[in-house]
Amino acid sequence: MSLIKFEIEITIKASPRMLYQYLSTASGLQEWFADEVNTRGKIITFVWEGEGEEAKVVTKKSGERIRFKWLESDDDESYFEFRIQVDSLTKDVSIMITDFAEDEEAVEEAKRLWESQIDELKHTIGA
Repeated sequence: MSLIKFEIEITIKASPRMLYQYLSTASGLQEWFADEVNTRGKIITFVWEGEGEEAKVVTKKSGERIRFKWLESDDDESYFEFRIQVDSLTKDVSIMITDFAEDEEAVEEAKRLWESQIDELKHTIGA
């Protein structure tokens, strides 16, 4: 089955440096993304409602982006990535999220979920 790659961009009032901590550390991710986050080397376990899912950090550029790959989807090209972008003119900070879904309906559902998660992040950091 081929997956559909999609991106969403959400503006957030925060410094890129602080924002990166919430996107790339276990303690930061645990505050808004999952109930619990544990790391073991490049493997991260995200826990929601008692159920854990493991991902590995595929690429990381400090202050700019981090890409995760779910271990259960190791046989496909999917991943999810957080990228911080700063507009050169306005200095507005945005989070670009890249993810994959099975079909158009799943894309829309995933976008709504990401928007809800980022709302939680905004609330957490007071943005």
